[in-house]
Amino acid sequence: MLPYIFAEKKGIHIIDLNKTVEGLQEAAAAMKAIARSGKKIMFVATKKQAKEIVTECAQRVNMPYVTERWLGGMLTNFNTVRKSVKKMQSIEKLLNDGSAESLNKKEKLTLSREKEKMEKVLGGIAQISRIPAALFLVDIGHEHIALAEAKRLGINTIGMVDSNCDPNKVDFAIPSNDDATKSIAIITNYITAAIAEGLQERQNSKDEEEQHETEETAAARASRFEQKDSDGDDKGKRARSGTGTKRRFPSAGGGGRKPAAK
Repeated sequence: MLPYIFAEKKGIHIIDLNKTVEGLQEAAAAMKAIARSGKKIMFVATKKQAKEIVTECAQRVNMPYVTERWLGGMLTNFNTVRKSVKKMQSIEKLLNDGSAESLNKKEKLTLSREKEKMEKVLGGIAQISRIPAALFLVDIGHEHIALAEAKRLGINTIGMVDSNCDPNKVDFAIPSNDDATKSIAIITNYITAAIAEGLQERQNSKDEEEQHETEETAAARASRFEQKDSDGDDKGKRARSGTGTKRRFPSAGGGGRKPAAK
């Protein structure tokens, strides 16, 4: 972390903000490219001061997030976690569509508590069906389990790195104070804006492709209609000029069977 330290004052390390800006811009560019490609980025922040900020930012760009507790194997054992998510969704459907009316009060209460408990931990990842392409970690020291799983699966990692952490553990390090609420808010909002920009560019490119396909389809239809009109005009001209196909009749006495020889 020494290259990112500007000075030390009374035992407190002061981070070089020029390095922070460089790291933040690199990380934002990478996350923008990932979002433009249509892949998911998971936000991970289980620290108390970061939960609300990260939850709000992740929901703003419709990305998965973990802010309560990182379940061991959430990435390396993703299929099992997906089964838990499906169980949570089935309980929610059971309680909402009226199927639980046949249950007694105690059973309903048990299901409601189980759903709330699962939603607290798995609610942020309920909408993803595959492993995310990248992880954004607020504190790589605090989220070391998530970081280890991502490294094992070869997932890109972007993290806020304080003076007590090793920046070489993540692919894109953002040297910053990961304890202050204001610092977390500034970094997370900047990253979220880059993701939103990438998503907007993806949507714009889709709209342009659809418009281009529509124009090509319209042009092809117009060409077919013009071809039909020209074919119809040619037939009409032939009919008027009498150059159509004529039937040939045999001349008198020139056809039929010959009389048998006597």
